Amino acid sequence: MNVLAYLIPVSLILGGIGLIAFVFTVKSRQYDDPDGAAERILSDDYDDHPKS
Repeated sequence: MNVLAYLIPVSLILGGIGLIAFVFTVKSRQYDDPDGAAERILSDDYDDHPKS
């Protein structure tokens, strides 16, 4: 039972660090897709001159 006194705060701290890291990545716009690569891969059109 004494082990829980250590494990619960450690797990809350690690969860908080993960949450802070996730919020930081969202605010630094790392998940944005301005070029729409997810839609481009599904199209049947072939581009001979891709963007540089």
